[in-house]
Amino acid sequence: MTNRNFEEWLNSFTDNINSWNYYVNYSTAYKNTAKVKRQLALLNTLKGVENIEDEFRDLVREYPECIKAIPLLLAVREDTIAITENDRRLDFNFNNMNYDVELYVEFMRKTGIFELLQSHVIGDLLDVGLGINIGLDSNARKNRGGDQMEDLVEFFIKEAGFKKDITYFKEMYLHDVEKKWGYDLSTISADGIAKKRFDFVVKPEGSRDVYICECNCYSSGGSKLNETARSFKTISLEADGIENVHFVWFTDGAGWQKAKGNLNETFLIQKDLYNIADLKNGIIKKKFI
Repeated sequence: MTNRNFEEWLNSFTDNINSWNYYVNYSTAYKNTAKVKRQLALLNTLKGVENIEDEFRDLVREYPECIKAIPLLLAVREDTIAITENDRRLDFNFNNMNYDVELYVEFMRKTGIFELLQSHVIGDLLDVGLGINIGLDSNARKNRGGDQMEDLVEFFIKEAGFKKDITYFKEMYLHDVEKKWGYDLSTISADGIAKKRFDFVVKPEGSRDVYICECNCYSSGGSKLNETARSFKTISLEADGIENVHFVWFTDGAGWQKAKGNLNETFLIQKDLYNIADLKNGIIKKKFI
């Protein structure tokens, strides 16, 4: 049980852990655009032409690989796009044509790509593709938030003197923990059914204790936060009965202000629940060493 004050602890949460490349990772956008650079150049020849459907037919017949860039113009990452119209379902493959060219003409017409190419309002399609990739990359911010929390926790683990793949391990499965050190974690894994993977596992040199760690940061609220709190509360209770095994959860973010009820329940039960302020105050050295 913890003797800390929950409200004081919650008030020490941060609302921002965003690093330099959180908003847009331009290197990723450049790389994804370069993958279809040649195909975009081929489609560029259709800009502003009068008989665009005939020109497209000729282009596809001579350079069928040009279709690989079409999903990007619709801000789609996948190579296949499904279209449902009344009782008709079409699954267009843009890696290898799976329909007659006439259906691809219909696709270009009805999705508005022909209109875009004839509109005279766009510049070079390579620039358009880069702009779309920048927009798509911004959608990855939610995932980057989790990655940034992992990076932050790893920084403090290293700062405490732990060495990667020697005294701490990233993304380690329960069965790997059992195999490496001989612990019985069946109460956590539901007798081996759950294939649980932890963000970090810390094993101080010369100690029987092992610390299985999860970390996340939520900038906004939502049902996921309550599910996470309940799930980690269960894992904490399950780990309490295993000698030398400690479940540690590092979390933070303004999102918890709207989901603090379930977090408070876990806080009252899980003794090893910490935030970024705790990390800065040296909790890893105090706890793990």
